[in-house]
Amino acid sequence: MSETKPITILGICGSLRAASYNRMALRAAGELLPPGVTLEIFEALRDIPPYDDDARRQGYPPAAQKLRERIKAADALLFVTPEYNYSVPGVLKNAIDWVSRPPEPPVDGKPVAIMGASPGKMGTVRAQQHLRQITACVNGMVLNKPEVIINNAASKFDAEGRLIDEETRTFIAELMAALATWTRQLQSIRSCADVI
Repeated sequence: MSETKPITILGICGSLRAASYNRMALRAAGELLPPGVTLEIFEALRDIPPYDDDARRQGYPPAAQKLRERIKAADALLFVTPEYNYSVPGVLKNAIDWVSRPPEPPVDGKPVAIMGASPGKMGTVRAQQHLRQITACVNGMVLNKPEVIINNAASKFDAEGRLIDEETRTFIAELMAALATWTRQLQSIRSCADVI
């Protein structure tokens, strides 16, 4: 498979706050993409209702259905999560619950990268670990390395929300390049399996 095949990544931020460091980090990821890769951002997480299987059986709510369609259309996913009470925000877990259900759960087999930012010293280590467990359960193909854990985030973004810490910018660029490579590797494996 050609290394120049375009890759589309769907970015999903687990914070609803407009001035969230995680939103800033997601925007930075869009600036640090390798050639041939684009990042689209899903902005309607707040519109997804609490998961209710009775409601699902009547038909997916519009916001949940839209997320399912966007994930299906993307080549890969980037979750950017804060850490709430040692774990992922409820809105992010809720969205994953909606997209994990039949028919054809769109996260199944999808390449996934994870990163997160926090004002604290530990960054989002625990939240990212939980998110890895959740994503593995829905058969997302999680990229293990490199890890991007942005701690002391207040010192790494300027007043306009731009990531100014060069080391962190390098880490994010490496993650985006690795996700593109991982995505192409998985696509190549699937293409070979289809031929066989």
